[in-house]
Amino acid sequence: MKTMIIQGSARSEGNTKAVVTLLQQKLNADVIDLKKLDYSGFDYAHANREDDFLPTMKKLVQYDLFLFVTPVYWYSMSGLMKNFFDRITDCLKIDKETGRKLRGLKMAAVACGSDDLEAEGFFIPFQKSADYLGMTYKGSLHTWAHHGNIEPPEQVRIKEFVKTLTE
Repeated sequence: MKTMIIQGSARSEGNTKAVVTLLQQKLNADVIDLKKLDYSGFDYAHANREDDFLPTMKKLVQYDLFLFVTPVYWYSMSGLMKNFFDRITDCLKIDKETGRKLRGLKMAAVACGSDDLEAEGFFIPFQKSADYLGMTYKGSLHTWAHHGNIEPPEQVRIKEFVKTLTE
């Protein structure tokens, strides 16, 4: 299964990156770092259609599984990730061909916090978005790292999660 990990952290080399690196190794996945792209939030006039968003989506629809990995910012996904999700509307309004290619693909999500406390309802936007787009939601995992280190028990949980993605 061709997997793309979409990293949505304000810090490209932080705790979320440690989780992304482990996931990338276990899944033999490619990675897109949203921090390194030039895209803005949704615009009703679509004045931003020349930024990196649509070319990125055209690349993404060539994969079987999207694995969104975001830090927990104020009990929610990062702003970078939220802007990316909001822009998916472009695939329903101005690039419908790309939008139709989302149907039948798979999506999963990982939250990286600074502790093991999962924010209630954190993964609902991912689940509902997958449903709305006709994608199969493969599940979610809240994990954590500290100073770029993932404790052995968390590494085991991540490995177990990876198994559910490849079934």
